[in-house]
Amino acid sequence: MDLAHLPLDLAGLLALAAGLGWASGLRLYTTLFVVGLAGRLGWVLLPPGLHLLEHPLVLGVAGVMLMVEFFADKIPLLDSIWDTVHTFIRIPAGAALAALVFGGQGVEWQAAMALLGGTLAAGTHLTKAGTRAMINASPEPFTNIAASVGEDVVVLSGLWLMFAHPWLMLVLLLLLVVAAAWLLPRLWRGIVALVRGFSLPRPTADSSS
Repeated sequence: MDLAHLPLDLAGLLALAAGLGWASGLRLYTTLFVVGLAGRLGWVLLPPGLHLLEHPLVLGVAGVMLMVEFFADKIPLLDSIWDTVHTFIRIPAGAALAALVFGGQGVEWQAAMALLGGTLAAGTHLTKAGTRAMINASPEPFTNIAASVGEDVVVLSGLWLMFAHPWLMLVLLLLLVVAAAWLLPRLWRGIVALVRGFSLPRPTADSSS
């Protein structure tokens, strides 16, 4: 591995690859737009593999999709439909972005980072989608909106942190992985119980008499 020509050290590259994978599972288009814009404006130095995010066409498409996702994610039920569709988008995108961070460093590093980014994107996405499904069981919309705004803040904070304090970002991501591993089985059991509750036949007046 030759890091001499890269703008980040190994810890910075690892934090960037892992952070992009994690953030893609929550807000893919925000991640693409913010990182690409920050690189284009010179706020951060991106490795060569991520320079494509600075292209005006990529920024334009990511910006439009960011606005669509911003509103879709705050509408109950629509957010769960959006999450379901993006199961097939966020996870491979997280893997691809993580691999691009190590572009030119050999297929071994790129393959390893793709696995890391895809795994983090999958864990984050499934945790988010499961949490939203549970929240949508409540008829009031305010919890959903609050959760969505909270995710916006968390992603933007994480994107800043992976550039400003890469070691801290890596530690926090490790803690998030542990938390997701603990939470996902409980979310799954809650969703299964919720589905069974909706599918069970409701008692009628005749059956109760």
